[in-house]
Amino acid sequence: MIEVRDALARDISRIAEIERACFSLPWTEDQLRVQLGEGHIFLAAELDGVLCGYAGAQTVLDEGYISNVAVAPAYRRRGVAAALLREMRRRAEAKGLGFLTLEVRASNAPAIALYAGQGYVEVGRQKNYYANPREDAILVTWKRITP
Repeated sequence: MIEVRDALARDISRIAEIERACFSLPWTEDQLRVQLGEGHIFLAAELDGVLCGYAGAQTVLDEGYISNVAVAPAYRRRGVAAALLREMRRRAEAKGLGFLTLEVRASNAPAIALYAGQGYVEVGRQKNYYANPREDAILVTWKRITP
């Protein structure tokens, strides 16, 4: 069973390992540690007691900017990222955020499909946003529906 909880300081080294396995320009432990602070939602996912994924977002007023969603390669395609995104949305709604938004590599079809399945829609594109390799970013956004 997947458990999603707040990330803790003791999780940072494992989160950094996942970061290095997933991204060509990984964040440092210090950069990740900042997400534990005020104005952030920082989640850790465990599967069978193993920290296998995380997601972070910065919140500004009623806006949410997802910085990273990452799952260790050995734990992909098991629903971990979807569980993280569901909890991120639940937290965003609880905070009264109007939207969550993030960038995704244009070539990352599995992630694009995941976000679409979670209610995110494409709202734009940033040319040459990524390096290593250079690539466009697709901007996707989930908007809270208010009654």
